[in-house]
Amino acid sequence: MRQRPRGDSRGILDPGRLLREVRFRRHLPAESLRPWVEHYWLIDWALSSPFEQRVVPHPAVNVVFQRDGDGPEASEVAGVGHDLFRITLSGTGRVSGVQFRPGGFHPFWQRPVSELTNRRVPLPAGRLAAPDTMVCASDDDERCRALDTLLTGWRPEPEPMAEEAVRLAEVIRTDRTVLRVDDFAARHDVPVRRLQRLFLEYVGVGPKWVIRRYRLQEAVEQAAGGPLNWADLAADLGYSDQAHLVRDFTAVAGVSPAAYARSVH
Repeated sequence: MRQRPRGDSRGILDPGRLLREVRFRRHLPAESLRPWVEHYWLIDWALSSPFEQRVVPHPAVNVVFQRDGDGPEASEVAGVGHDLFRITLSGTGRVSGVQFRPGGFHPFWQRPVSELTNRRVPLPAGRLAAPDTMVCASDDDERCRALDTLLTGWRPEPEPMAEEAVRLAEVIRTDRTVLRVDDFAARHDVPVRRLQRLFLEYVGVGPKWVIRRYRLQEAVEQAAGGPLNWADLAADLGYSDQAHLVRDFTAVAGVSPAAYARSVH
């Protein structure tokens, strides 16, 4: 079992600026929730001018609580998003978010997770009750305890199919050699059609999309790290050529890889 939350910046466009503008941190949930929950993510801000953050979404569901200034706390379930996520923050505020592991939200939702893809649903939603008290009202420890209490109260039950989806999605995330659905299915002795149904039901998107998204997030992270040979990177990530990587990158991030690299350096 993991002892600390993920430390990478995958999916975050210009992570250096994010860390300059706001307080961003991750915390692990209670150990009993870790089979399903990747981490909690907390953001606090006090801005003199508006700040726009852009994120290339993970293949994961998030539950998000946000309070702007002294206003009421809003809460929602955010399904997997195909497109670039943009949010503009201003003034003061707080966010307490839960990022589920790909496949890990189904035991809480108990419906096809694809129903949430490209959607944001206010809480309460389905069987998910809203919390009795504000989640964003206190320090990190209390915010995490409030999230632990909330998720535990939703009474997730172990599901073998969800466990399989979580395991396979984690392999895609961590193994750079996973580039094609048919090869991946054969390696794990799973028929392609069953793999596709499994991912749509439990992750919310198909395995091809998950593979491409994780490889694209890797390209974004590497672009933020320094100069790259884009042709070599395209080949490493399974693209047919550099132009294909450039098209995918530009379609999701809104700028070309070269323009993005210049902007963060």
